[in-house]
Amino acid sequence: MSGLRQRLLDATGALRDVFRNPGLRRIELAFAGSIVGDWAYAVGVAVYAYEHGGATAVGVLGVVRYVSMAVISPFASMLGDRYPRRFVMVGSDSTRAVLVLAAAVLIAGGADQYLIYALAVATSICATPFRSAQASFLPELADGPEDLAAANVASSTIESVGFFAGPALAGLLLAVASISTVYIFNAATFVWSAFLVLGIRTAKKEPDGEVRPAAAPVAVAKPGFLAEASAGYREILGSRSLRVLVGLYCAQTVVAGASLVFSVSIALNLLGIGRSGYGYLNATLGIGGLVGGFVALVLAQRGRLARDFGAGVFLWAAPLLLVAAWPTVAAAVIVMVMLGLANSVVDVNAYTILQRIAPEETMARVFGAMESAVIAGMAVGALLMPALISTVGLRWGLVVVGAGVSLSVFVGAAGLRRIDLVALAPPGLELLRGVPLLALLPEQTLERLARGLVPVTIEAGEVVIREGDRGDRFYVVESGEIEVTKDGRHVASLGPGDFVGEIALLRDVPRTATVTATAATVLQSLDRDHFIPAVTGQGTFREAADVAMTVRLAML
Repeated sequence: MSGLRQRLLDATGALRDVFRNPGLRRIELAFAGSIVGDWAYAVGVAVYAYEHGGATAVGVLGVVRYVSMAVISPFASMLGDRYPRRFVMVGSDSTRAVLVLAAAVLIAGGADQYLIYALAVATSICATPFRSAQASFLPELADGPEDLAAANVASSTIESVGFFAGPALAGLLLAVASISTVYIFNAATFVWSAFLVLGIRTAKKEPDGEVRPAAAPVAVAKPGFLAEASAGYREILGSRSLRVLVGLYCAQTVVAGASLVFSVSIALNLLGIGRSGYGYLNATLGIGGLVGGFVALVLAQRGRLARDFGAGVFLWAAPLLLVAAWPTVAAAVIVMVMLGLANSVVDVNAYTILQRIAPEETMARVFGAMESAVIAGMAVGALLMPALISTVGLRWGLVVVGAGVSLSVFVGAAGLRRIDLVALAPPGLELLRGVPLLALLPEQTLERLARGLVPVTIEAGEVVIREGDRGDRFYVVESGEIEVTKDGRHVASLGPGDFVGEIALLRDVPRTATVTATAATVLQSLDRDHFIPAVTGQGTFREAADVAMTVRLAML
């Protein structure tokens, strides 16, 4: 219970730190406004299409929007690597506000439905540079990996509020006003978002204060337009970890695309709860999302981002089997809550992983390529679901989609584990795993120790530890060689993977020997504040450490 309590406290503290950061605070508040409007707009678009062409119209419009976004996204994401990312976001917001407002006026005037559909597609296309720019902008604003994960959780939590508030507001507006009113509300939220993002200021981070002479210009062949646009795809295809991550994300978005059709079909056809009921049913998605955002942040403390991501994908699909077997309002509500919870875990973990392992210079394009791939997955789902409904029926269609995506998680489980243990492993973790003294510590403890490592580079002849001094650090040899002496007498020579300094720390005594480098050496060090709390209370470790220290003391 104490471990869970600590993770809850850490999670709460991380969220507080996000909103103390002025840049992160503005970007999260901007997102809060626009996501509420987006989800209200999504309900308005779906209801408009359903009333003019049924489930097929909803599905076809979804496919066209998603295919357009998938095609444009890799090119639009180049903007986030070429220009200031906040300006890219403001431009996207402003353009969408104009398009949505125009659609509202045309709907009120009874314009042709295909013109309304065309504006919906154009609005979706103009959204493509926003998300990749935002995702690649967050690492510039965050102060470290923990803040980055917390910022993604804040975004996911806000998105979950949007899941709830947007459809609920749409249901209310549809009940008392019109679809045009929903559109106007969405346009206003885009203006709000643009205003806040425009006010974000970033300082250029320099690696140090040293002034360097300007380098002579070097002629570099500029890549072609298509080569530059496809850089994100090349990064994904060239990385085993990214292939697994994006592949499973696409599987999840097949369900997300299908949900555009099956959610409205469940509400208006299977359950008969009307279009306002559809808005309220969609709102329950946000209830699970609110819980899921905090769950994602608590789980992030465990250092298993990829495996938790896989669990989220599974929970996006498996609950569909429940409503297929038990087609009631209660089952539909449970399923939507579960999807909302899973959505937060999937989005938070996928974005955090990508932000940590994608190269900064191509990060926006990697996000653009991922967005293109997952949007294509949504298009497949939006196209597949109407076909399943017309052939095997809604309930069996839910079984096919839910079971198929659930199985894909088991296929990718080994790859997800590898991401956690290798791609996201803190530098120095493998070194600590090879230290016999630390081998019995839990993986989570080793990761915590690895994050606290400080490299120390010394030349031959330098003294690292002096006999009789107070012990303040534990050292592991990364490369080179050190000699241990006692009263000037040689005791041992140690190389890579060996360690020194534990006796003074664990027994709180002065240094028992002198340690000197006999060659150029790199050590990884842990101070007392990192080392002692991590190993205190680890019973098996203490027993092994006592044995190791007894042996060493006998050698002195």
